[in-house]
Amino acid sequence: MGDPFDLAAGWLEEHVLVPLLYQFGLMNWEDVAYGWALFALYGVAQVALTFAVCLPLERWRPVERWPNGDAVWVDVLYTLLSRVGVLPFVTYVLFYRAQVAVTGWMADQGWVPPTLEGLFPALLGQQVLTFVLYAIILDFADYWRHRLSHRFRWWWALHALHHAQRQMTFWSDDRNHVLDDLIAFVWFSVIALLIGVPPMQFPLLVLVLRFLESLSHANVRLSFGWLGERLLISPRFHRAHHGILAAGQRSCNYGAVLPWWDMLFGTADFGRAYVRTGDPSGEEALATGTWAQQQMAGLRRLARSFGGRVRQEM
Repeated sequence: MGDPFDLAAGWLEEHVLVPLLYQFGLMNWEDVAYGWALFALYGVAQVALTFAVCLPLERWRPVERWPNGDAVWVDVLYTLLSRVGVLPFVTYVLFYRAQVAVTGWMADQGWVPPTLEGLFPALLGQQVLTFVLYAIILDFADYWRHRLSHRFRWWWALHALHHAQRQMTFWSDDRNHVLDDLIAFVWFSVIALLIGVPPMQFPLLVLVLRFLESLSHANVRLSFGWLGERLLISPRFHRAHHGILAAGQRSCNYGAVLPWWDMLFGTADFGRAYVRTGDPSGEEALATGTWAQQQMAGLRRLARSFGGRVRQEM
């Protein structure tokens, strides 16, 4: 028997995707249909794994209990759209097309596309080690993307949607404005192309990193201890980043998976406890509106943001 994911992706490609592509005259996308199906199924598995791990933790030792969780259901929709629908399509199909175009252009110029193995021949054949190094590099890039999104007024107008949730749970990781997600995809893709991440590994890298990010958003009193929190970001560490700031406080803990970058660049704060989350400066729709209302509120805030290039870091 073959891999169950391969078999299911093959069935989905043959019986669903190819007929749809044929119906709408998009058969030029047939060559990537299988890859999209495969990583969409990986996304389903990742959502199930995240649910199985994080929900018991949140029920075991929740930071907060709410009379109702209506606001959380919108975050569930964000997660399903991102992990099962949009994320696999964007991270595989578009990245695949971009890499084919870039490597083809470089070959025409007589250049060899860059890879970590090319820079460090000792990595040849070391697939696990190379995968880990790719993850570390992408996490470093994400630290700076995240930190800059707090720095520029227009970018914060979009990113504030992520911070508006007052009922933060493991579902909140994917709660982003579509334009903020687009910027993140371009940012990740450029870095991934520069270091030569293979198309089949890029979505897997994103899914692995996003699982750990979901855990860090969980509504659970969970610390990894003095040493563990300096190796991997915990829910306690990341909650400080989402906390409502007291007078004189600045934002901290920008890292997504690894706290090393916060420690290296002076933005780590291991002392803040389980603070309340949210962004009091935004419209109420950003916190409790529907998906469409939140997206529109983000666009309104973006429009109001022009007139100042740089903001103080949150």
